[in-house]
Amino acid sequence: MWDTPSHVTFETAGVEPLLGLQGGGAAGVGGSWEHLLQGMPLVRRRVRRKQHVIRAGQPFRGLFLVRSGIFKSALISEDGRERVTAFPMRGELLGQEALDLAAYPCDVIALDDGEVWELQPFLLRQCLPGFEARLTGILASEIRRDWRWMLALGSLNAEQRLTSFLLDYSTRLAERGFSATQMLLCMTRADIGSFLAMQIETVVRALHRLQDQGLIEVSRSHIRFVDLPRLRAQSTTLN
Repeated sequence: MWDTPSHVTFETAGVEPLLGLQGGGAAGVGGSWEHLLQGMPLVRRRVRRKQHVIRAGQPFRGLFLVRSGIFKSALISEDGRERVTAFPMRGELLGQEALDLAAYPCDVIALDDGEVWELQPFLLRQCLPGFEARLTGILASEIRRDWRWMLALGSLNAEQRLTSFLLDYSTRLAERGFSATQMLLCMTRADIGSFLAMQIETVVRALHRLQDQGLIEVSRSHIRFVDLPRLRAQSTTLN
């Protein structure tokens, strides 16, 4: 059954102007899909923190474009263990891994309040001549991104993995018009550990060590980069 909580609002509307982002960086990332969808009818879905946008095993019904908010994608093993695979944000698609499947293979959960737009691939193929090429480019980019993370997980120590994660996350936020040196981590330490193949205790210790070295400041979920050049150098220095 499709997860439709009572406080989730559905409505059909055309694409409206970009709202709520600082600066002009959003136009190149979040705004690219929105520009492509200009004038098309679509279904908006407002979601609350901890709500599922997709549940593993649900019949495939379409793709979702993140309009606002941060999400996590996770695979669940047969014995119930969760492995976080991504933290999608504005301008990124949800559900594309199910394009050739009858059902979605993973969960996608909102980490804060947000909005997604439901997209029907068959309709987009008919109405948007550039849709297939753009989707192919996105899938290829994700493969390359997975390669980079596989290399990082196999060659970097705990502090370097965490540093790489923080730098990557801040870069993605900056591309959307937010600060590149201060951020709010919507995900838990356990989520970060699952993504980086680290125990939660290791994540906590690594954060403390980075703070003790004067590289970052940590206040619960708030992170501030204190020495960005040294932080970047640390992420690329192997054992």
